[in-house]
Amino acid sequence: MTSLDDLVARARSLVRDGQRALLGITGGPGAGKSTLAEHLVALLRPVPPEGLTARAWVAYVPMDGFHLADAELDRLGRRDRKGAPDTFDAAGYAALLRRLRDDEDEVVYAPAFERDLEQPVAGSIPVARAARLVVTEGNYLLLDRGDWARVRPLLDETWYCDLAPDERVRRLVSRHERFGKDAGAALAWTLGSDQRNADLVAATRSRADLVVPDAVLRAVGDREATNG
Repeated sequence: MTSLDDLVARARSLVRDGQRALLGITGGPGAGKSTLAEHLVALLRPVPPEGLTARAWVAYVPMDGFHLADAELDRLGRRDRKGAPDTFDAAGYAALLRRLRDDEDEVVYAPAFERDLEQPVAGSIPVARAARLVVTEGNYLLLDRGDWARVRPLLDETWYCDLAPDERVRRLVSRHERFGKDAGAALAWTLGSDQRNADLVAATRSRADLVVPDAVLRAVGDREATNG
């Protein structure tokens, strides 16, 4: 079975001959994508491939920074489906990945997503030229429609987080409560809008290069909870 050490080694191996590599991590809402990506980056930073010494050799760029702002979702009448594929700037995300892939700029700035505000924040994440591995994560990396279809060809590999549905739902409800929803609203959003998105993402699983098993995702999540 794939272990966390296996994932670290596989991610490091993507960097060859000094060329920049892009690793995508995907899965449904609450599957542990960001937790795995952040943990992976933390483990990778101190151990760069041969010839690379800077801690900046690996960078983390989440897809969530390309959420449309609430004001735009209100204009579009899509606030109640926030998190669905058409509530992101997919073309902008693909354009960012293209810039990272082209590797021509001294620094590329990416947006972040502020959970406390539930809003994107532009220019928050600098990716320096020294970054030879960029880890990105999000729900729709393997979606093959519209502007999302431009994403997968820009990634060297894409991994799918296969967390068991009951644990994924538990984590989602807890997250929504943590960021301000009451228990009823958190459960309703999880089983409604989030579940529709999760079903869509699950249909892309077969396109992944590697499936990260439930056991690894639970172990990483438990470790983060203990350290937090």
